[in-house]
Parts: sequence; C-alpha cells; structure tokens
Amino acid sequence: MSRGFTVDRVLTTGTFALDGGTWEVDNNVWVIGDDSEVVVVDAAHDAQPIVDAVAGRRVVAVVCTHAHNDHITVAPQLAAAVDAPVLLHPADDVLWHMTHRGGRYQSIEDGQRISLGGTEIHVIHAPGHSPGSVCLHVPEAEHLFTGDTLFAGGPGATGRSFSDFPTIVSSLRERLFTLPEATGVFTGHGDATTIGREAPHLEEWIARGH
Repeated sequence: MSRGFTVDRVLTTGTFALDGGTWEVDNNVWVIGDDSEVVVVDAAHDAQPIVDAVAGRRVVAVVCTHAHNDHITVAPQLAAAVDAPVLLHPADDVLWHMTHRGGRYQSIEDGQRISLGGTEIHVIHAPGHSPGSVCLHVPEAEHLFTGDTLFAGGPGATGRSFSDFPTIVSSLRERLFTLPEATGVFTGHGDATTIGREAPHLEEWIARGH
C-alpha cells in the first residue's frame, strides 16, 4: 500500500427526502487514495467542494454506498466533472431512479475489488438500511467506509421504505463485526468510530429495536 494513503472528509449539507418527508442533513463525503489517484465515497449535495478535495488527482470511481438521494445528489455531475464511473449495487436501482431517472451507473457486487493507490478496496454488500447498501473495506489501512449501515452508536435507520431491521442486524453480525476490532469506521453522517467500539453493543440495539 502507498505510504501516502489518505482519507479526506468533505462535509456537505442538503436535504434527504423519502416517503414524503424531508430532512436537512449533513453528509460525510470521503475522498480516499494517495497523491495520484482517489476514490470518492458518496457524492452528496454539492459537487464543487468534492472536486476541490480531489485536487486534480485521477478519480478511479465515484462509489455510492447506497442510493438514498442525499448520498447520490450530484453523482452524475461529479462523475462527468472528474471523468470517472459511478458505481452502485443494482439492488438499489429503484432508489437511484427516484433521484436520477434514466441516469446510468455501473454495477458493483459483493466481493468486488477496486484497485487504488497500491492497495485494494473490498466491496461488502451489507443490506438493511437499503437493499443495495455496501461498505468499502481497505484491509491494509484498517479502514471501513459504512455509508448509513453503521454509525457511532448504532445501525442506520430502517423505519422507511426499502429497509429492514433484521436484515441490517444480520449484515452487522455476519459481515462487519467479523472484521478486526481496530478497524476504523468512517460513516456517512457524524463521527468516526471503530468496530471494537461498536460490536459489543449489538444485543443492546436488537433489544431497543433500532
């Protein structure tokens, strides 16, 4: 892995809309890579600050952790600006077209590898918050980018359309909490955490139902 592997956060603000409701939200956009090439994790609300963070480096892909509108707001616009493909799990196709009707993306699948900066990103399909939610694991850096599947303090919300609480619990138990405890968790909203900090609380979350 490149010794210059970096993680830059771009904080953007906008509106999340689903099931007839709207909420003002702050989103974490992650620009990860080295001094020559990067991957953008989610493309929320405003393309320009993301382009600024890319700072002229080659963008391998704009990866969408899921297709809720606040995570894909400017994905096509950003992809065009940096000449990179948009990657999304096809199980979120319905959600994608709610925001970008007729818009195109390339499919990613569980277990797929994305080469970046002398290392690899491992795609982990972790449904529950949405059918096509994925997390991006960089084993060599001990980093995990979870979108809205896992936050500091609990799982992502499952009280809206296309989401399911038992499914997200299974994803956490079987796909994420099997990773090393030291793995840093970089979330779609809010503060970063670690697998070791969150995993012991799974039964508490099950008991409270969210």
